[in-house]
Amino acid sequence: MIPLNDAATQALLLALVVLPLLGSAAVLLPRAPAWLGTAVTGAVLAAALLLTAAFDHDRPGEIQAETDVSWIPALGVRLHFGVDGISLPLIVLTALLTFLCALHVRARPPAGPRPASFVSLLLLLQAGTLATFAALDLLLFFLAFETVLVPMYFLIARWGGQGRERAAWRFVLYTMLGSVVMLLGLLLLGVQGGTFDMVELARAHGDGIGHGTQVLAVLAIGIGLAVKTPMWPLHSWLPDAHTAAPTTGSVLLAGVLLKMGTYGLVRIAVPMAPDGMETLAPYLGAFAVTGIVYGSLVCLALARAGAGGDLKRLIAYSSVGHMGFVLLGIATLTRSGVNGALFANIAHGLITGLLFFLVGALKERTGSTDLDALAGRGGAALYGRAPRFGGLLAFAAVASLGLPGLAGFWGELLAMLGAFHPADGLNRPAFLTYLAVAAFGTLLTAAYLLIVVRRVCMGDRPGAGALPDLRRVEYAAFAPLAALTVLAGLWPAVLLDLTEPAVRALLPGAVR
Repeated sequence: MIPLNDAATQALLLALVVLPLLGSAAVLLPRAPAWLGTAVTGAVLAAALLLTAAFDHDRPGEIQAETDVSWIPALGVRLHFGVDGISLPLIVLTALLTFLCALHVRARPPAGPRPASFVSLLLLLQAGTLATFAALDLLLFFLAFETVLVPMYFLIARWGGQGRERAAWRFVLYTMLGSVVMLLGLLLLGVQGGTFDMVELARAHGDGIGHGTQVLAVLAIGIGLAVKTPMWPLHSWLPDAHTAAPTTGSVLLAGVLLKMGTYGLVRIAVPMAPDGMETLAPYLGAFAVTGIVYGSLVCLALARAGAGGDLKRLIAYSSVGHMGFVLLGIATLTRSGVNGALFANIAHGLITGLLFFLVGALKERTGSTDLDALAGRGGAALYGRAPRFGGLLAFAAVASLGLPGLAGFWGELLAMLGAFHPADGLNRPAFLTYLAVAAFGTLLTAAYLLIVVRRVCMGDRPGAGALPDLRRVEYAAFAPLAALTVLAGLWPAVLLDLTEPAVRALLPGAVR
């Protein structure tokens, strides 16, 4: 821990939110250097790492680096920011992925309109995401949550691939409709609780808010957050958005934006309306495991020979399954389950971010993400034609299927342990059924990912000639994600020691 006073840590957290906003405007100036966007994201990452070093790891369950000033007195809205063991890993993940995306854009400028506009939108997206994870006022959270819609829409619509306009509109319409419902739930929670302050509402644990009101609030908030997660059956915008988005858009969408939904459930619904969550948790668990199996079955269908499956689309559907484990962990309302959900959030961001980077690099080399084309004659056959590339793709795939020793294993294991012993008051036979279905989903996940590795890395038919192997800039962008995947897999305490005390504060009655 680096000893910094409260004012210094407050300044660091505010800098994390303000620097990307200033950078978003600065990169559009006529004489702004091309490296400015990368420099800003690097400064934000440095600030996030410094904040982590200054964070008091003996008190991860308490809000630190807190700023709380009045913003809109008439509505009781405050500029209230802070960080604890739940939000800190997501803030660092956001800063890291955005910096790696900026490196990627610097080395491979996107085809289309001005690259400076692309970088400006990346920085605006980063600012909205960081503000979402740092916000401690319900309405401030909502405004930050909505901020990310605009830059992601333009990233898909202007720099995306085939079908980009339709995919961008579906993304906006689904998310906006969900957000309208979510806003009603947030207002209901704030008005009935007498404050929009998230710290006070979490500390009250639903006192003064009736059971029926809590159920309505969780239902409304949950629908809005479930769209962003995405939870089956509100997921249908995701495959189109991922398939059409540019590489960096897919990395940030999967690695960061999907986490905003599950983070909102843990930060808002679980502590502020515990009775409502207990009532709706069995239904959340049912939707979660349905998504796990559904996503895996779709991926199996896309992976088979002759299906014409798109590799980006397959990874997008895999996210539906992986995020199902996060939702299952939350639905158990246990410390092990919620800790597993938070761990799986970070693991999914690292692994799926790496997968989308690799698929983007594969498309640059072969001109296609069609699995039949990649596996057929003259296809990728990466082991023989670009062995380091093929090895890293296989590594990312086995990490995604939950191989012990890598990051993908622990979150899913803890989520299923939570389902084995759900919180008191929940129907244990139902959650044991969910556990069995989720375990079956892990087998399906292993099946389709191993098929992908065999087809892309080995090929159905031998490939001809060599492909460019990993380049220096690709090592720079991919290596941190691979290293952190190994670190989190071998040393899960690096995350769990942060989240456990904070989860204990959110679930004061939980014994497991």
